[in-house]
Amino acid sequence: MTEFDSQADCICGSGKRFGRCCGRFLKGDEQAKTPEQLMRSRYAAYALGGHGEYLLATWFAPMTRGLAAEALSEKTVDWVKLEVLGKSQKGDSGTVEFRAWFREPEQDALQAMHELSTFQRSAGRWFYVGGEVVGSVSE
Repeated sequence: MTEFDSQADCICGSGKRFGRCCGRFLKGDEQAKTPEQLMRSRYAAYALGGHGEYLLATWFAPMTRGLAAEALSEKTVDWVKLEVLGKSQKGDSGTVEFRAWFREPEQDALQAMHELSTFQRSAGRWFYVGGEVVGSVSE
């Protein structure tokens, strides 16, 4: 598992310290209480790399067929910034719209993935169900 300084600003851009934000979820100390917390922690898992087990554990089980923690742990791009554009929660369902900025290896231009993610709460835990890519942007 890739570590991050618990006193540093969280990689998800929340403005909180990593240990009080996504770090507590990635370490397994706590469960996300909202779809946004889960989305931010999943972004942090991808951005840091090495957290494939966390990504699988927070994904709605039927969606994970064929996925391996090792492959999810690989860091294939440099995730540089997360912008939460909107969020909603009604009962045990929620959505988070975000733009995640990244840089591919050997390329200077920043790119962004714009997604509307869907979440479901089951047995008191939030899970990522899936996402619809709304668009992409390059700078």
